[in-house]
Amino acid sequence: MAGEEEDRSLAKGSKNGADERTDPSADDGQHNGGNDDNGKSHQSLPFLCLAALGIVYGDIGTSPIYALREAFYSHDGISVVPANIFGVLSLLFWSLIIVISIKYLAVVMRASNNGEGGIIALVALLNPWKTEKKSRRYILMLLGLFGAALLYGDGTITPAISVLSAIEGLEVATPAFKPYIVPITIAILIGLFLIQKRGTAAVGSLFGPVMMVWFVVLGLLGINGIIHHPSVFAAINPTYAISFFADNGLAGFLVLGTVFLVVTGGEALYADMGHFGLAPIRLAWFFLVLPALLLNYFGQGAMMLENADITQPFYQMAPDWALYPVVGLATLATVIASQAVISGVFSLTRQAVQLGQLPRLNIVQTSHESYGQVYIPFMNWILMFATIGLVLGFRSSSNLAAAYGVAVSMDMVITTILAFFVAYRWGWFPRTAGAIAVALLIVDLAFLGANMFKVPDGGWYPLLVAGVIFFIMGTWRRGRELVGRQLQSDTEPLDEFIESLDQLPMRIDGTAVFMTEATSKTPPMLLHHLRHNRVLHEQVILLTVNTLDVPRVPAADRLKIDDLGHGVYRVQVYYGFMQASNVPVALRFAGEFGLEVDLDQTTVYVGRESLIPTSEVPGMMVWREHMFAFMALNATRATSYYRIPPERVVELGIQIEI
Repeated sequence: MAGEEEDRSLAKGSKNGADERTDPSADDGQHNGGNDDNGKSHQSLPFLCLAALGIVYGDIGTSPIYALREAFYSHDGISVVPANIFGVLSLLFWSLIIVISIKYLAVVMRASNNGEGGIIALVALLNPWKTEKKSRRYILMLLGLFGAALLYGDGTITPAISVLSAIEGLEVATPAFKPYIVPITIAILIGLFLIQKRGTAAVGSLFGPVMMVWFVVLGLLGINGIIHHPSVFAAINPTYAISFFADNGLAGFLVLGTVFLVVTGGEALYADMGHFGLAPIRLAWFFLVLPALLLNYFGQGAMMLENADITQPFYQMAPDWALYPVVGLATLATVIASQAVISGVFSLTRQAVQLGQLPRLNIVQTSHESYGQVYIPFMNWILMFATIGLVLGFRSSSNLAAAYGVAVSMDMVITTILAFFVAYRWGWFPRTAGAIAVALLIVDLAFLGANMFKVPDGGWYPLLVAGVIFFIMGTWRRGRELVGRQLQSDTEPLDEFIESLDQLPMRIDGTAVFMTEATSKTPPMLLHHLRHNRVLHEQVILLTVNTLDVPRVPAADRLKIDDLGHGVYRVQVYYGFMQASNVPVALRFAGEFGLEVDLDQTTVYVGRESLIPTSEVPGMMVWREHMFAFMALNATRATSYYRIPPERVVELGIQIEI
């Protein structure tokens, strides 16, 4: 395994680094996301609104293809009669208003981590890295990490259900297309995953305009349906929703599981806040997305009032001449929605790696202009095979809808809980925050309860994926702790070691860099090197790469250098969890802080530990130790992850029992 010691420094970064440099809890005001556009002020507001349409609203914008249909045709006992149509439309309307407009856009998105959003940002705002296990904040951290793991299941279901539902529109044109629906869907998904390595910069410029056309078409289709029954707008009255529950009992409650499909893109609003800022996301929602969605849903309801026998209300709103263009546009929109989710999984994975929750992976930056555009080959292929497997296994969007929603609804519950504790920690009117949290939790738990009935029909899948990812995170985190404990058990105080350097007969020219965590102990790799080679460079740098629990660290705060004497320097490099680590750049930058480093005369020493699982060392069950050793062996090498030129690297081998 390459570089386990410097890899541990990454996890320690948000502890040690936050202590010495930036603690996001120290200045509550800097995290009030309502006024933080995260450096996007140089771009025009209309441009950001257009871009937000393509990235943020893809998932929620494609829900009209299948959401209302599933509310009626996936449940026994819910007949297509006016009372039920008005009741379901009322539920759709108030779900969009309460969950999206109020919960996310008005409440949760106020909690930003220097402009960044998402569940990882919420965890970071609680600053749990310096807390003891079993403390409240540590438990909340685990809850947040499980919420992040849930998004991986969503990352495979969304492309499958979105593209499949779009292609199913061909079946409305003619039943002859039915045998080709699944093959066409798989072909599109394969193409989508194959182009990921090229990045989204080229096609990304088209996302916004295409989605703007999509939302305009949604509104026009809805108007075409509403013309037949303008009285459908009476469903805005919440009494129709209440009557629906009263008339249908348990069957009415279960419909919430499919009504929830209209808000499944809610987490994307929060997670992508750092890309565009809060204002563009809000403006795009209230001035285009929400009106278009409501018009379309109410238009579908009006068509069902006109003809209770229709089974594809979305496509059957379109005139015959427009059916194929609508299917084509829907396919483009679902591909864009899938692309946004895939990119979100890549971003989430990078954050988890940066925070030490997953093994190092090969992360490819696909754009020099946009840091958020990355490609992770391993995750790409995992997502592709999982998504294709879902299409082959479920074979229709209706079947996939049975698996969709469980993970997202659970994630929304976790988001509400974490957001409340963030508000409480910042002193945002605790009683008011508590009352709002309780009200939102009632809604979230109702959706979660309805979705839990989907578990036997496919809802188990995202829970299984989340459980596996969460278990991998826990095993990796615990294994690194054990390795660190074993390495530190055979070392000595750093100050004593530095004093002993006077006894060395000679020092050779050049600089030696040892990557380590910032402790008062001598780095094990340094001792190992000196014991075996009996020589040391004139200049020794103990380099720690710290990932703080903030998205980005300014260049002015990037380095901290301490002269420890006898030619030994401690250099701490600070990155945010949205930034990539680059050791050569950091060493060159050290000259700006008074420490000259000639990279041509520099050798970087990294650890090459061989892990030996054994029952004699307490900490983990042996089978988990074997699992950790396998992950460590297959993790991306430190030289690649930290962008270190291989010709400047010397690996030091050591065996460690865990």
